[in-house]
Amino acid sequence: MKSRTPKILHTLGGRSMVGHAMAAARGVVPNAMAVVVRHERDLVASHIAGLDQEAVIVDQDDVPGTGRAVQVALDALDRAAGAPLEGTIVVTYGDVPLLTADTLAQLVESHSTQNNAVTVLTAVLEDATGYGRILRAADGTVTGIVEHKDATDAQRSINEINSGIYAFDASTLRSALTSVTAGNSQGEMYLTDVLGIASDGGGRVAAVVSDDPWQVEGANERVQLAALGAELNRRTLTRWMRSGVSIVDPATTWIDTSVQLAEDVTILPGTQLHGACEIARDAVVGPDTTLTDVVVGEGATVLRTHGSGASISARATVGPFTYLRPGTVLGEDGKIGAFYETKNVVIGRGSKLSHLGYAGDTVIGEDTNIGCGNITANYDGVNKHRTTIGSNVRTGSNTVFVAPVTIGDGAYTGAGAIVRNEVPPGALAVNVAPQRTVEGWVQAKRPGSSAANAARAATPEKRATGESTSSITSTDESDRS
Repeated sequence: MKSRTPKILHTLGGRSMVGHAMAAARGVVPNAMAVVVRHERDLVASHIAGLDQEAVIVDQDDVPGTGRAVQVALDALDRAAGAPLEGTIVVTYGDVPLLTADTLAQLVESHSTQNNAVTVLTAVLEDATGYGRILRAADGTVTGIVEHKDATDAQRSINEINSGIYAFDASTLRSALTSVTAGNSQGEMYLTDVLGIASDGGGRVAAVVSDDPWQVEGANERVQLAALGAELNRRTLTRWMRSGVSIVDPATTWIDTSVQLAEDVTILPGTQLHGACEIARDAVVGPDTTLTDVVVGEGATVLRTHGSGASISARATVGPFTYLRPGTVLGEDGKIGAFYETKNVVIGRGSKLSHLGYAGDTVIGEDTNIGCGNITANYDGVNKHRTTIGSNVRTGSNTVFVAPVTIGDGAYTGAGAIVRNEVPPGALAVNVAPQRTVEGWVQAKRPGSSAANAARAATPEKRATGESTSSITSTDESDRS
C-alpha cells in the first residue's frame, strides 16, 4: 500500500477491509472467532478490539506462513475453550472485503452435508496469475493446491484458483498442521499443504466454486483497493435502488454500507452518504451533498450541503451551500439556508435561519426568523458560551448575539444590533448610532469622477452652486415614539 496505515485497515464503503471480513465471519454465527495479527500489531489489535470485543486476538510468532497463523489461532481457541475444539473451523482472510456471510454459510453447509475433511472456496478467473491453483483428481475431488511460484507451466494453465478460504474438520486440521513444513520456495508454512495431507490420509477434500469472483478478490495495493471499492459501491447502490430508492446518477453517488435509506428517498448526483446516516421516506438529498452520521427526516430536503453529526427533522429544508457541524438539530418545517454554518444548535419547529450566518452553542425556539447575516459570538477566546433565543422572535439583518445572552419570546432586534444583554419578551433591541447624511459630498470631494457626474445629473437644481450640506436622520426607534 506504500502507507503508514496497515493494509487491512484501509477502508472502502465506510469500513476497514478487516472490518468487512470480520462482519462476514460473524454472519455465520461462530461459537468463537480468532483474528491473527502480526504486522503493526498494536494498531491492528486496537482496531479489531474496537470492532468486536469478543474476538480473540492472536499474535503470530516469527514462523512465517498461513499454516502457522492458523496453527497459533487454533491453539489459542483450544486454550480459551479449555479443551480441543471440535466441529468445523472456518478460515478466511482480512483483505477480502466483498466476501459475504451467505457465501461462508454455503461453504459451511456444503462441508457438513458432504462430510468433508476440508472444503475450499474456489473461483475461475481468466487471468489466475499470482493465485494458488486447484489440483483435482479424475473424480473431481481436490488433491491439493500449488502456489503460483511453485507451480509448473502445466499447473499455471489451470484457471481455478484458491481463495484461501476454507472449512476444515477441526481434528483433521489440528493433526495435519503438525506435518506442515516450510520446505518451499518461500520458506513458509503453507496452509494449502493441509489439503494434500488430508487427501493422502483418506479424508475427502472438495471445493465450492463461487460464481462471484469479486468475493475472493483481495487488495494488495491502492489500485486494487479502488476497484474493490467501486464494485462494493455499485452493489450497495443496486441493492438500494431495488429496495425503492431513486438514485439519479449512480456514477457520482457513493453510499457506505452502514447507511440506512427508506423507500421513496431520492439521491441526486454528486452525493456521498457516510457512516450512520439515516434518510427517511420522501426525503431528497443532493445534488453535491456530503453527509456523515446525519439523520434526515421524512420529506426533508438537503441541497448542496456538507454535514456531520446532525439531525434534520421532517419537512425541513437545508441549503444550498450550508455547513452543518455536530450537534445541529433542525426541527420540523425548519430551515437552514444559503451560506449558513451551525454547530451545537437546537432549532425549534418552523424556525428559519435563511442567509449568510453562523449559529453555535445556541437554542432557538419555534417559529422564529433569524435575519440575514446574524451570528452568535459564542467564543470569548477562552470559553464557549450559550445563546438562547425564544419562540416567535424576529431579528434584524446583521444582528450579533454576544453570548451568554437570552432573547425572550416575541422579541425583535433592529438591523445591525449588537446584543450583549438580555432582551425581555416582546422587547425591541437596537443600539445603532443615528445616521449622518452629508449631501453633495461626492461632487465636492470626488469632482470629475463617474459617481460625481451621475450625482450632478440626478440633482440639476444644485449644479451651479456645488452646494454641500449635512443632515442627521435618526434610526433610533425610541426617537420615533
